Amino acid sequence: MPKQVDHVSRRRLIAEAVCHLADEHGLEGVTLRDVAARAQVSMGAVQRCFRTKEEMLVFTLGHIGERIGERVRARLVRSPAQSAGTALGHAATEISLLREEHRAEARVWLAFVAQAAVNEALATTLRASYAPLQETFTRLIAEAADAEAGSGSDAGADGDGDGDGDVGADRAALVDPRREARTLLALVDGLTTHVLIGHLTPPEAQDVLHAHLARLWA
Repeated sequence: MPKQVDHVSRRRLIAEAVCHLADEHGLEGVTLRDVAARAQVSMGAVQRCFRTKEEMLVFTLGHIGERIGERVRARLVRSPAQSAGTALGHAATEISLLREEHRAEARVWLAFVAQAAVNEALATTLRASYAPLQETFTRLIAEAADAEAGSGSDAGADGDGDGDGDVGADRAALVDPRREARTLLALVDGLTTHVLIGHLTPPEAQDVLHAHLARLWA
């Protein structure tokens, strides 16, 4: 009886091989032959999974985006926050890829971003990867703004506040969740780049990120 091949698992195996090679040599150093060797499969197996190198790269970029998205969702489930604002910080930290264990993934992601500037197929996949991350940010910012506005209203109604609650509530009422989500997504991407090239240390980048999140409601 012929051996059954799990094509989904094999495609993911090949995508991981692409990631390792891209981290070592950049995307220009990724060849079908080297990918086959790294994945420990035949050239024919790679070609049965992907008709072209571009198709393989597009799948790999989508695979990375899915992995980041899954990690964000797992973090929010594993460490439930007491507020949407705190959950937003958790999500932003995961997406920024600033921790040492994500440094290789960050290098590969940046290589794909650079290539996507001149490759529409990769650009389309990249936009599709960004979309759910932006929607997560939008939802959490909207929830945090609603909570902030509600807490300010409660303080004013009780008559115990010193005015700071009203200021926070007013600021929260002016927050545009979608615009702020776009800003935050662009910021975390930029911080990843600055850490990779050595312009910022990871703690400095984290400080920038936390300061930005704090200013949302200041």
